[in-house]
Amino acid sequence: MTIQKIKEEISKAIIGHEELIDSMLIALLSGGHVLVEGVPGVAKTTAVNALARATGFEFRRVQFTPDLLPSDITGSEILDLRRNEFKVKQGPIFTHLLLADEINRAGPKVQSALLEAMAERQVTIGEESFALPSPFMVLATANPVDQEGTYELPEASLDRFMLKIDVGYNRFEEELEIMERAARRSFEPVERVVDPEEFLALQRELEAVHVDEEVARYMLTIVSATRAPDEHGLDHLKEFVDFGASPRGSIDLYKASRARAFLEGRDFVTPGDVARMAYPALRHRIILGYSAATVGLDADEVIRKILETVPVP
Repeated sequence: MTIQKIKEEISKAIIGHEELIDSMLIALLSGGHVLVEGVPGVAKTTAVNALARATGFEFRRVQFTPDLLPSDITGSEILDLRRNEFKVKQGPIFTHLLLADEINRAGPKVQSALLEAMAERQVTIGEESFALPSPFMVLATANPVDQEGTYELPEASLDRFMLKIDVGYNRFEEELEIMERAARRSFEPVERVVDPEEFLALQRELEAVHVDEEVARYMLTIVSATRAPDEHGLDHLKEFVDFGASPRGSIDLYKASRARAFLEGRDFVTPGDVARMAYPALRHRIILGYSAATVGLDADEVIRKILETVPVP
């Protein structure tokens, strides 16, 4: 299977972090974007670079800093002195895979310029609009350790991301292998196994994955429980949850579950696919009140309790 070949090639450069690899493929297949939260040095850049090499897509990386301007990402008009006219110089956002490193380091104007492109799939420079390449995926990273001088993404902006992945350290044996391979420089080169046209054909195959009506209702019940937990037998969560997942969350859970089944080589979605994707698709869309922190409650725990309570079809 082509998807498995892509995963095998990425695994040449990345040891462990299977959730990150699967999430990148799920988002790319589904036309979504990924927000990755994790400490520095856990191979986030290497993962996206390996995905680009395995698929033949163009890859660019932008380091977000406080002095970054929107035009540094989208591009700008420059004056051609020889012709005495303005011409457009496109920015790094005109690529297939864009790594927005430490997105919370840049100001709101830069964030909004990127998020607009993510939603509209186009960029306006001057008076002209330009379509972005297809497929187009943003993988944005956020460093949860050092919060000084950062601009946290507002809830509406977080909702633009299909999935949010928490990347931690590798297991002991995995890090031992990474250390030894890096010292010997023995990582195998990642080979391209598909071209962009073949990957677009895979995206079209995704449409054939069947979602039973009962499974679709199961998804929506889970999302509904994040908004009104007391209506689903979760009265004890009501005081902690301020806002639940939006309708965009329902759509992304549907798409992600279908892509999850496709990665597993199935042409139908199971409740297990839905349960696995509920965490990355919904964790950044559940807004908890201050009282949740006092009892150590986070979004993942809310999702876990919902999955334990909502009847499985």
